[in-house]
Amino acid sequence: MFDQEPFLVKVEWGKRGAREAAERGDIAIVVDVLSFSSTIVTAIHHHAIVYPYPPPINEQAAAYADEIGAELLLGRAEAARAGRPSLSPVSFGPRDAEKKYVLCSLNGGACSRLAAGASALLVGSLLNATAAAKYANSLQRKTGASITVVPCGEYWQGGRDGENDLRPGIEDYLGAGAIISGLAGSKSPEALVCEGAFREGRDRIADLIWDCGSGRELREKGFAEDVRHCARLDMYQEVPILDRNHFRDAL
Repeated sequence: MFDQEPFLVKVEWGKRGAREAAERGDIAIVVDVLSFSSTIVTAIHHHAIVYPYPPPINEQAAAYADEIGAELLLGRAEAARAGRPSLSPVSFGPRDAEKKYVLCSLNGGACSRLAAGASALLVGSLLNATAAAKYANSLQRKTGASITVVPCGEYWQGGRDGENDLRPGIEDYLGAGAIISGLAGSKSPEALVCEGAFREGRDRIADLIWDCGSGRELREKGFAEDVRHCARLDMYQEVPILDRNHFRDAL
């Protein structure tokens, strides 16, 4: 009833949605606009090698980074003080080419881990929406697998027992809709509504991302440039794909 069959293009939210997509053997596209997906796309654009890892940043994460010979990325504020890359997408640049990094993320990183068993795991954002859709279409034609776009959402802090802690974020819904607008084949009602949200807001994307809850949160923490960067549509052509334990450009 809830698997959106027999439609080719589907939408599922968060960690549960990522797992459902993987268990169906779909092509999964993880969308965490602020900021995991945008950071991965930007890092891959600059030829960095990124290993996703679930939070928190702790001794286990550090041991994993040591094991693979990578640098464990710090939190935004700490990394900014040290002049190092982080979950902030604008912290990546040409100097990061061929460097290996471990990136922890509560939302996108966790969803990527759960979707790792999918037919293919791609990372999409507003930055590469058209390229991600185009590549997913080509994979679908080759494999016959359905495509599930997974807006990751955020999580409420300080929830009460029994409450659902997933907070759907419009930034991820708009990013998912941008990708869906370029996907071919039949689309579930859930996918059509998501696409419709993007088409309605397309001319105001920057303002919507700037003023949404997640955008305000980042701005208040001093990362306004991240919000501006992540709201840019089709800035990059790179499409990150999970290759065993790290992301590389699929193209």
